[in-house]
Formats: sequence, C-alpha cells, structure tokens
Amino acid sequence: MAEVQFRFRDDEPVADPGVTVDAFGEQTNAAAVRLEPGDDARDLLPHLERLQLIEVNFPVFGDGRGYSAARILREAGYQGELRAVGDVLVDQLAFLRRCGFDAFAPEVPLDPIDAENAFNRYSDVYQPTTDGRAAIWSKRHG
Repeated sequence: MAEVQFRFRDDEPVADPGVTVDAFGEQTNAAAVRLEPGDDARDLLPHLERLQLIEVNFPVFGDGRGYSAARILREAGYQGELRAVGDVLVDQLAFLRRCGFDAFAPEVPLDPIDAENAFNRYSDVYQPTTDGRAAIWSKRHG
C-alpha cells in the first residue's frame, strides 16, 4: 500500500487498511473501505456516518470512475477522509481535489514542487463541485 503523500485535513489519519466493499457490508466495526473501479459508491451511502476513510483506487490513468465516486460521496454528505490511491499523476491533482479528494497516496511519489504547482494551478474554475469554490460564471452573474 502506498503512503499518503498529500493530505488536506486536520484530523488524525486513519491507519486501518480499507476493506473491500463486499467485506465492509459484513463487518460492523470497519471504519475504512476501498472502492475499486467496478464498485458502486452509492452502496456506501447508508453507512457514511461510520466511515472515517474511503480509499478510491485509480488502477490506471485513463479510468475516471473514481471522480464520479468522489462527487457522489461528497454530495451525499460524506465528511471523512477521501483518499485517491494508485496511478495518481500530477496532472490529475487539481481535478481530484475539486471532486472532493482530500488525501493522495500515489503509487509513485510525486515531486512536491510539481504537486504544489498543480494544486494551485487554476485561480478560477468553471464547474461547480464539492470543494466550495465558486464557479467563475457565478461570480459574474451573482
């Protein structure tokens, strides 16, 4: 399991490994779960209060289902740590953050300066998402 390289939370990191979605349903004490690309994030919605960590696996760069999972979870009110794991590349960081990810554990560690630049690349954004930043059109018409 890759180490968390970037984390945007003040609470204590969850050290428990995430169990599979199938195993989570059978365990009453699990507080961490790992979503794979074929898993449906909506299966977790009834359990959001007890979850402290949801890892979303990005096994390959071109698989964007994790972005949708993050939006579903955050829009449903999930407040725990949402960690992107796997083939997380520096070019994805700003977009992953906008979808609600607040921790990143890339398979291959990223250059910290490149990552900082990526996180701060866009001062204005176009789509409304879960990170609280107003879309530029709302600033213009608001």
